[in-house]
Amino acid sequence: MKKVICLCASALLLGSGSMFAQGEMDAYKFSQYDLNGTARYLSMGGAFGALGGDISAMRTNPAGLAIYRSSEIVTTVSLSSIKTKTDWLGIEMDDKKTRFNFDNIAYVGYFPTGNDEGVIGWNVGFSYNRVKNFNRQYRMGRGAGGNSITDYLAGYANLGIDLTTGNKLTGNDLWSTDTYNPYISQDWLPTLAFNSGLIDSDNRSQAGNFFSTFGYFDDEHQWQPLEVQAADMLVSEKGAIDKYDFSFATNISNRFFIGATVSVADIDYSTSSIYDEDFGYFNAEAENVGFRDHLYWDNYSSMNGTGYSFNLGVIARPTDFLRLGVAYNSPTWYKITNYYSAEAGAFVFDYFKERQNPVAPNNPDMDWEAKTPTDFYTEYKLRTPDKWIFSAAAILGQNALISVDYELTNYKSMHLQDRDGYDQEGDNSLIKRDFRTSGMLKVGAEYKVTPQFAIRVGGAWQNSPSQDHMKYSETGSVVEVFPAGTRTAYTVDHHINYYTVGLGYRFTPNFYVDMACVYRMQKEDVYPFPHLIGEVDNEPTVLVESIPATLKTNTTKVVLTLGYKF
Repeated sequence: MKKVICLCASALLLGSGSMFAQGEMDAYKFSQYDLNGTARYLSMGGAFGALGGDISAMRTNPAGLAIYRSSEIVTTVSLSSIKTKTDWLGIEMDDKKTRFNFDNIAYVGYFPTGNDEGVIGWNVGFSYNRVKNFNRQYRMGRGAGGNSITDYLAGYANLGIDLTTGNKLTGNDLWSTDTYNPYISQDWLPTLAFNSGLIDSDNRSQAGNFFSTFGYFDDEHQWQPLEVQAADMLVSEKGAIDKYDFSFATNISNRFFIGATVSVADIDYSTSSIYDEDFGYFNAEAENVGFRDHLYWDNYSSMNGTGYSFNLGVIARPTDFLRLGVAYNSPTWYKITNYYSAEAGAFVFDYFKERQNPVAPNNPDMDWEAKTPTDFYTEYKLRTPDKWIFSAAAILGQNALISVDYELTNYKSMHLQDRDGYDQEGDNSLIKRDFRTSGMLKVGAEYKVTPQFAIRVGGAWQNSPSQDHMKYSETGSVVEVFPAGTRTAYTVDHHINYYTVGLGYRFTPNFYVDMACVYRMQKEDVYPFPHLIGEVDNEPTVLVESIPATLKTNTTKVVLTLGYKF
């Protein structure tokens, strides 16, 4: 038996908003950064917390800025090949995208004081960095078996409440007009399902009797749901998070380096999720005329927002060959605007005839669709997790170095508020339940073959911040996740690994070129809809189980950095 985990927050969220709203999965998505930066930084796995001397370190440990002994201008471009592969109940699908990116541009200014002790120099820096790239597309499909999304939607409606009365939902509560009034007091998820014909109710004034419209009466006149014969989903994501860093650092006696960074972040993200189910031919008569029962459930969303953060860091140089670093990266405080729309539809052959319903005696088939408005949006505030970075580096003579960073990110501290600054207690409770502190280990090495030519290698390994009960297991625990609005699909991370190599060549004392190749591997579970959990005999029980697909995203990235020192 699966163990079921429930919170009272679940009840709050079932009726927590008539409008589309933010959720825990959105908070997590915008709290993640990629391993990104200059080619030298990437080729050494991003392990620069104690090394410094690279503009990408400004956004992790800004004390690294004080390592500079000259001014510098740097820019980086890259070409990425993003491959996705899904496995859903034994059916595999893949997709591929290639993208050109402008990753960063930066300026570092060095201002020596002329002192041999005390404050030896000041450094200032400005950089633009693309810290997260959302671009990818994946497909997933399966054959017969498993629950339908209509089973989840009907069960969700049966557990829902009217926000104005606190009573359980009826069909009359969910019935909308052609204008699809956005100020209804019910959750939009069951409202869209009901108006598009995916679920129905025998008595629209009676609470809690919703069911999937894809079914038939058995010999005892009991409504039996049809088995899904095929399901597929196409998800497309676009956008990025860009950061603008303003840094300041100082060198004290070549033994201590102290720095600070103030950052402005910009989010631009859009996604579409196209989901379809096919129930096959309803009966022989339907097969002869070529009708198949089917549904679609499509969601579109775009988000943009601006945030701010700060970083503080120190590097100590106790000996000539050893450097130690520690840095604190604050949360980013975002204000985000979410634009959304959704549409759904159902075709059921002989639905009204089968149910002997006089609503449509001359048109017994059900062919309905419904759409949400396309000109509405929500605004909310997000605080991402903070991070500590502990670093060490060994300088091995004149030609080699090794560096290690370990990052600790507290994802339980993610926090959501509405536009007016009021805490979203239900979502924040789920964040604390479903996420934990995550560690990321970065390792890098460099060897100078000649004074002009260097080779580099590195890697980074991040464990999943998702609690174990979020990950699918046939014998493990189960929780219900609440995506925002009418979106039902979501992903759960397992791990992210990076393997990196690179080369550097200095043409003159002032001009240099670095190249890197980064191979990124990410594994996730993709749920087309969440598990539905309710109470049976006062015990939490899985009412509808959702079986996810396994998604592997492998990205190969080639990076080129040009730098000029003066």
